[in-house]
Amino acid sequence: MYLYESDDFFDLLTGSYRHITGKDLVPPELTRQEGIRWLYEDAPFGLLAHDTAPDPVFVYGNRNAQRRFEYSWGELTALPSRLSAEAPERAARQSFLRQVAEKGYVDNYEGIRISKSGKRFPIANVTVWQLIDADGVIRGQAARLP
Repeated sequence: MYLYESDDFFDLLTGSYRHITGKDLVPPELTRQEGIRWLYEDAPFGLLAHDTAPDPVFVYGNRNAQRRFEYSWGELTALPSRLSAEAPERAARQSFLRQVAEKGYVDNYEGIRISKSGKRFPIANVTVWQLIDADGVIRGQAARLP
């Protein structure tokens, strides 16, 4: 089973998003299994998540995010998240992620990202939040890219 198929990870993504922002990440009329599939396959937004390692690695990227960044699931989930930004953008990205850690989430983030092929593209109106489990343990951070 891949992480994108996991009930527990789906609950972590959607539950922490709802708890922190007060909004639903997935249409509320969907069952859990429908929501898992919709979020990965059909969501009209990109969704990325990374772990809490000293050099965080992506652990999730839906199909929308995979298309934007031009990585397969296997490639994306082996990629340190800092490599989604060019070197000059990394310091600003790291400063922003510290703000997210302090506040819980931040709306309206914008920046420049880089795809596997080297294509630069802007991101805007991005929400980034802490992935906090039911026990209050921080499991990483996630980003919703409209």
